[in-house]
Amino acid sequence: MTKFPLKLIEWLEVRVPLEPLRKAVEHKTVPSHRYTVCYYFGGMTLFLFLIQIVTGILLMLYYRPSASEAFESVEFIMTKVPFGWLIRSIHSWSANLMIFFAFVHLVTVYFMRAYQKPREITWMTGSVMLFLAMAFGFSGYLLPWNQLAFFATNVGTDIAGAVPVIGEYIVRFLRGGDRVAGGTLSRFYGWHVAILPAITTGVLGIHLILVQMQGMSTPPSLEQEARKHRPMRFLPDFLLRDLFGWTLALALLATLAAFSPGELGVKADPFAPAFKDIKPEWYFMFMFETLKVMPGGEFLGIEYEAIPILLFGLGGLILFFVPFFDRKAAGGTGFCIAGLIITAYVVGMTAWGYRSFLPILILLFTALVIFLFRYPLRKLRKKGE
Repeated sequence: MTKFPLKLIEWLEVRVPLEPLRKAVEHKTVPSHRYTVCYYFGGMTLFLFLIQIVTGILLMLYYRPSASEAFESVEFIMTKVPFGWLIRSIHSWSANLMIFFAFVHLVTVYFMRAYQKPREITWMTGSVMLFLAMAFGFSGYLLPWNQLAFFATNVGTDIAGAVPVIGEYIVRFLRGGDRVAGGTLSRFYGWHVAILPAITTGVLGIHLILVQMQGMSTPPSLEQEARKHRPMRFLPDFLLRDLFGWTLALALLATLAAFSPGELGVKADPFAPAFKDIKPEWYFMFMFETLKVMPGGEFLGIEYEAIPILLFGLGGLILFFVPFFDRKAAGGTGFCIAGLIITAYVVGMTAWGYRSFLPILILLFTALVIFLFRYPLRKLRKKGE
């Protein structure tokens, strides 16, 4: 019995060339410097995505994507299926944590300027995956077919209708008709379990291959510091730390799911009065609050509400092409300041949307700024002197 694993490995090596892979893993290293912890955010996002896949497949076994059965099937999962409530809660919480870590990963990569040559495509695929993660959240929100999800989807798709010229077509494409109905639910289900996972798997594969080929990037401002420290071996040093973080994330997910399980609410009724103070998921809150402060009326034939929507679209496009705008090997002061302003705006508007959590969010944001940017800000201050 003790020789069985060795024989299995020998059998595989004859049929699958594992030697190049083994050598690549043995020689792979990770730079060591004060911000090495930032390298773990990408792996954490990947782990939470895998949790989404596993729990999503389990939920698919019982879910029925129709207006007449969706709510009842989710209710059955939560009340009759053994540990169904736990699986659904883990799926919900892991979705939120995945998007959170995707945001944090993008922010750290941006300020570490890891998008520069030759990692432009790596950044672009990472940006696309963040947009896909938000699309996952939007499409999955309607699937329980409860009142809150129904009216929130109505509001969210109505916002798309404010886009000049093509807004009406976007709304019809999203809803599958003129209003949110059973066809919308089926369409969102198809996007959530088939189209988006297929696109994400392809983009993720390209992203991971590029990361393995190019290795971890060292921030230009920390290259001298990184040379003073011996690089960390990927296997087993970095991988063990990554696995430890995944274990903590799994424990956190189990705790959140057990003590704060997802609620189902009341079945959607298109004829019921709309909820007051409908709020979207937290990762759309900064957009929602921006639209709320816009006055009514038009400017040059364009509704005021359409202006921030167009700006958000332009911002996403600029984010995607950042590597081609910031091509200087050194410096990047303007991009650092712009990134800080945009990050502060997103966090600030999100905090404003959840007014009771404002002090906590401001504290967390301040701690993040101090931790991540103390060295770049010190460098900027020295240049000013």
